[in-house]
Amino acid sequence: MGTARRIALILVLFTAAGMLQSADAQEAVPGFESLEIPFVDISVRSPESGEETAFGLQILMLLTVLSLAPSIIILTTSFLRIAIVLDFIKRAMSLQQVPPNQVLMGIALFLTIFIMWPTLTQIYDDAFVPLRDGEIGIEQAYENFESPMRLFMYRQMAGNPDNIRLFMSMSGLPRPNNLSEVPTHVLIPAFILNELTIAFKIGILLFIPFIIIDMVVSSSLMSMGMIMLPPIMISLPFKLILFVLVDGWTLITQQVVASFV
Repeated sequence: MGTARRIALILVLFTAAGMLQSADAQEAVPGFESLEIPFVDISVRSPESGEETAFGLQILMLLTVLSLAPSIIILTTSFLRIAIVLDFIKRAMSLQQVPPNQVLMGIALFLTIFIMWPTLTQIYDDAFVPLRDGEIGIEQAYENFESPMRLFMYRQMAGNPDNIRLFMSMSGLPRPNNLSEVPTHVLIPAFILNELTIAFKIGILLFIPFIIIDMVVSSSLMSMGMIMLPPIMISLPFKLILFVLVDGWTLITQQVVASFV
C-alpha cells in the first residue's frame, strides 16, 4: 500500500506541474489567449411542420437503404449465381482453404461487373448524368435506374417465367401481359429464386465428374484392403489433374457468362 500511495502522489505532482506549464505557455505565446476552439452542438427537437417530419423520414429511409445496399446489389445482379457456382466448385473438388473465400468473392465481383457493364452504362447515361446536370428530378432518375435493372432480371427469366407466376398468384394479382405489368416487389423475389435454381443446376453438373473420381478411388482402396486410408487424400490429386487438363477455370467462366442472356 505504501508503494501505491507514493506512485499516486508522484502522478498528482506531475499533473499539477503540467497544468502550471500549460498556463505559463498560454501567457507567453502572443495571441494564444484569443484563440477560439469551435464548439459543435447536436440538438434534438420536435418537428415544427409536416415538411420537417417528411424530411426526417426520408433521411431515415435513405440510411436504411444504404445499410442494405450490399444485399440489394448481391440479390439483384449476376453476383448471386456466380458466387454459388464458385462455391460448388470448391466443394466438389474437396478443397478446404484453396482458393480462399475472399479470392472467390473477388472473382465473382469482377465477373459481375463484366456481365452488368452494359446495364450499368445505361443507368449512368440515363439516370446519373441527367440528374447531375439538373435535367431530371429524383423520381425520374429512379425510374431510369429501375428500368434497366428490371429488364436485366426479366431477361434471365424469359424462358422460364414460373417464378413470376408463383409470386403474382401469391400476391393475388392478375396474369401480366408484359413486363411493365409485373411489379418490382414481385420481380425481385422471382429473380432470386430463378438464380438459385440455375446455380444449383450448374452445381449438380459440376459435381458429377468429381463424384465419379471419388467412387473409383474408394472402390480401388476397398478392393486392396486399404480401408483406413481416407479416399480424399488419393482422389484430390486426380481431381486437380483433371481440372487443370481440361482448363477448368476457363470453361466454367465461359459457361457462367454465357448463361446470362
